Amino acid sequence: MPEMKVRTRFAPSPTGFLHIGGLRTALYAYALAKHNNGQFILRIEDTDQKREIKGAATALQETLEKFNLLWDELYVQSERHEQGIYRQAAQKLVSAGYAFYCQCPPKNTQTQGYSPILRDPCRDKNLQSGAIKLRVPDGKIISYFDFVHQKEISWESDTVYDATLLKSDGFPTYHLAAMVDDLEMKITHILRGHDWLPSTPIHLIVLEGLGGNLPQIGHLTDILSASTGKKLSKRHDSVFCEKFIESGFLPEALLNFVMLLGWAPKDNRELFSLEEFVKYFDIRGFQEANPKFIDQKLLWFNGQYIRNKTDEEILSLIRKDFPEAVGDNLLLKIIPLAKERISTLTQFKTLTQFFFQTPNYFDFTPEQMEYLKIAHQVLSFVNWTKETIESQLVDSVKKNNWQNGNFFMALRLAIAGQKITPPLTESMLILGKKEVLGRLSAIIKSV
Repeated sequence: MPEMKVRTRFAPSPTGFLHIGGLRTALYAYALAKHNNGQFILRIEDTDQKREIKGAATALQETLEKFNLLWDELYVQSERHEQGIYRQAAQKLVSAGYAFYCQCPPKNTQTQGYSPILRDPCRDKNLQSGAIKLRVPDGKIISYFDFVHQKEISWESDTVYDATLLKSDGFPTYHLAAMVDDLEMKITHILRGHDWLPSTPIHLIVLEGLGGNLPQIGHLTDILSASTGKKLSKRHDSVFCEKFIESGFLPEALLNFVMLLGWAPKDNRELFSLEEFVKYFDIRGFQEANPKFIDQKLLWFNGQYIRNKTDEEILSLIRKDFPEAVGDNLLLKIIPLAKERISTLTQFKTLTQFFFQTPNYFDFTPEQMEYLKIAHQVLSFVNWTKETIESQLVDSVKKNNWQNGNFFMALRLAIAGQKITPPLTESMLILGKKEVLGRLSAIIKSV
């Protein structure tokens, strides 16, 4: 009998932008499928019409494309709902004794099927209409082997409630729709967040009632905030992928960072392209401990990827931040100096703004003004080359018995208006002798 082809899925609800946890789930599902020459399925779970945000489904797809997590098949649950697939499945469960009709009154909703107790009072009334709920068996152990945590997890059925599967308006809940789709789409491995673990016994009963080849299930660890130690929160933490990209993070760097939030290679390697990650992916690399989202580590990753890009690639990424009057040739002179000193693309403009406009100057001390006067004298007559500029300025510092650090910091503040800049001499060469002397003269004359 041929081995079953691996098929994984990422199944977001279109209720907002893709967040870090969702990106990690999609990445791991993609890598698991592709490592085994299988298929990666994207399924938009939009049957909860009240929570759907217009345009969110398209935005989710566009974001996944930015990370090159390309799907082999795409399904939309609302379209499948129109075909009656979920109602037929729910009725099959009723016929097989795995579910029952319920007419309990609603609570804060217009849909029947609500009950606050573990065992629904309608389960033995033999009703023929209403919402459809799961008939959880009594006195049984429900268990499965979690392939992420590599252990058996079980529940007593007496602690599992009779969950609603099909609301009285005909729309399925997640408990029904996701399991129906996983079976019909021949999903072999379900990867999802740890917050879905309490619902797993419900899903196992539904899967059993529907029949077919049961998928393997794995629950990923929670990603923790480094500041609070609690699970990343949409309210209190930066979690949305698009916001990171807007803030100057490269998709490939963010993806590499997310790879290692819950998974580790055997050799402690850190830098992976998506192709390399797929190649080396191993489910035995999943970790038990909840990873922390450390901002400084993400900045490190992003800096590495920025420095590995060509100057022309950086130009294409930052070009939109500058007016047409700023030419490509000028930017290409600045980029090699700046990209060694930035961790995000948005830092480029801040770091290099003094090339394009005269900076706001600091209040210089009398001692600093002496530095600038000497610097002006030296630079007025020196040949405009890196070696000559540096040697003549250093000689002047020695002659006056000044501290190198103090002298060059004053000169840096005068030329750039900020303490952190690209290399000073190279920056002056780009600005040109006339501009540098003009900035120094303006400061000296202002006193």
